[in-house]
Amino acid sequence: MPLLEGKRILVTGVLTDASLAFAVARLAQEEGAEIILTGAGRGLSLTTRTARKLPKPAEVLELDVANAEHAVAVREHLERTWGRVDGALHAIGFAPQSCLGGNFMGAPWEDVAVAMQISAYSLKTIAEICAPLMTEGGSIVGLDFDATVAWPAYDWMGVCKAAFESTCRYLARDLGPKQIRVNLIAAGPIKTMAAKSIPGFTAFEDAWAPRAPLGWDVRNAEPVARSCVALLSDWFPATTGEIVHVDGGYHAIGA
Repeated sequence: MPLLEGKRILVTGVLTDASLAFAVARLAQEEGAEIILTGAGRGLSLTTRTARKLPKPAEVLELDVANAEHAVAVREHLERTWGRVDGALHAIGFAPQSCLGGNFMGAPWEDVAVAMQISAYSLKTIAEICAPLMTEGGSIVGLDFDATVAWPAYDWMGVCKAAFESTCRYLARDLGPKQIRVNLIAAGPIKTMAAKSIPGFTAFEDAWAPRAPLGWDVRNAEPVARSCVALLSDWFPATTGEIVHVDGGYHAIGA
């Protein structure tokens, strides 16, 4: 039986077919899930076009995680359409340019606040949307980038990821009694539209493969997608609050 047979999963963060979220959505469908995508702002039309490349049709809803009305509308639509939600993928992140690129001290709070709300607090927003509909338990999976060290040029997005990881643990604590699991995948760098917006991303590309014990292909999202699908499935029934590294083993190797 496919891993996600009969599952209903909300997938955020699909922009192009190079997006990690697209790889997860495609594999989820192949493993039997019914999915609904979300997009926001100017990217909504791009998400809609990209959805046509999936193996099966998928509805696209508008969700700006900074807009409380959008969150309510999405939850109500999921309740009307599905009644029950089994899983959700959080693949949302954004930081104004002042928050990236090596000028850590120069970023104003107004920009940092935007980055924090969209990139970290939004995990709680996704939980608010889906948890009330996870009446038979469920799984929330977020895409992460290891926040245990200070990365070149990553700056305030690294701080947001640290908050993201902490939010995962607190949600795992609060949602566990409802049999809702919350876990993160700390992925290695993948060549996506989001990655291109990070100054100095090529430095990650150049360094990762030689140091990762298993090697690493920045153009191959399949390992990350498989890990997300596994966590969305019933095969990790007692795992929550966890950060699973899918990075070729890079995180385990010293400088």
